Amino acid sequence: MTERFPDGFLWGTATAAHQVEGNNVNSDLWVLENLANTVFAEPSGDAIDHYHRYPDDIALLASLGLNSYRFSVEGARVEPEPGHFSQAALDHYRRMLETCHRHGLQPVVTYHHFTSPRWLISHGGWRSPDTAGRFADYCAKATCGLGDLMTAACTINEVNIPLMIGQWLKHDADNPGQNAFRQEAAQAFGMDKDEVAPFLFAISARERDIILAAHAQSAAAIKAERSDLPVGMTVALGDMQAVAGGEALRDRVRRELQDVFLEAARGDDFIGVQTYTRERYGPQGPLRPEDGVPVTQMGYEVWPEALEMTIRRAVEVTGLPVYVTENGIGTEDDTQRLDYYQRALSGVRRCLSDGIDVRGYFAWSAFDNYEWMRGYGPKFGIIEVDRNTQTRTVKPSARWLGEVARANCLDM
Repeated sequence: MTERFPDGFLWGTATAAHQVEGNNVNSDLWVLENLANTVFAEPSGDAIDHYHRYPDDIALLASLGLNSYRFSVEGARVEPEPGHFSQAALDHYRRMLETCHRHGLQPVVTYHHFTSPRWLISHGGWRSPDTAGRFADYCAKATCGLGDLMTAACTINEVNIPLMIGQWLKHDADNPGQNAFRQEAAQAFGMDKDEVAPFLFAISARERDIILAAHAQSAAAIKAERSDLPVGMTVALGDMQAVAGGEALRDRVRRELQDVFLEAARGDDFIGVQTYTRERYGPQGPLRPEDGVPVTQMGYEVWPEALEMTIRRAVEVTGLPVYVTENGIGTEDDTQRLDYYQRALSGVRRCLSDGIDVRGYFAWSAFDNYEWMRGYGPKFGIIEVDRNTQTRTVKPSARWLGEVARANCLDM
């Protein structure tokens, strides 16, 4: 049967500036990925040169049938030194926004997607309470120059990802490579190694509170510039499941890594749900992938049904409208990707049938791009990129998603 989505539903795909633009030399992660003892698989380098190729890239996304594009404004370009805002960078992002509108794509803009200006880290980074106000000032300036062209704004991408990374790093605390990396990073930023706090490594409760303060202050700053612009945060949400005896542990971890952040979003205009898989818990801790369930290039289970569950959980806690701001799979097999999208969107459709206010779906990612510490290995894109020639090749999953967007319905 054919199930239509609501009129005005946003169908899009997403990118992050550092992952696609290339040569983000003023950012903290550029410093970290180019250290001799880096924990990054490779540097980002030219990435896919989206900074210069965005006119053709945006036209290509529109030609597929999508009606929206989520991308980030790079703070390291906009504010390369404290208090100095680059009009040239703002003009660049304004041209991107205008290009979106020219091609019928509604732009959803993220102000912080994991990267910060390198100077911010030397000023205390995400350990410093001053960062919340500094970030709000940057958001105010960016909104003043760009906000009139935005459809919606995400303050911080995956506000909870640092704590999630902290959970992973607990198992690697004594790794000599980690220690060498932290020491070299400290030298690069001119500070003690225990004080280096880029966003992705802001793993303490204190830093969590600074991140949430930055969200609250930046949301207010954005609203002060454009009161009618919908503003929210995005949260990384796995479907947290428990096997017999694991319920208490699952609930405690979910409280710490998800619910605290969802509760902080209750005063926002929407919640951005970013889901890729499920997480299973037993009495002794997290469980490995279940036998017989395939895994992605990232090592976690292929479990698109997680999205329906996390949407329901986000609404239960926040009471807010939902944008699925990221959802996708790292795989070389585009048939597997297409199947993933079909199953995930069936779950979105069930949520809508139950009266849940889901307003858009953004596939991650528009292009095969730089996947942070894993480099260019994992392939999340609906569009392939040959980085030797920068040639773009549309995958079948992209054409299918575009057809769904044009029809605004799933044939089930």
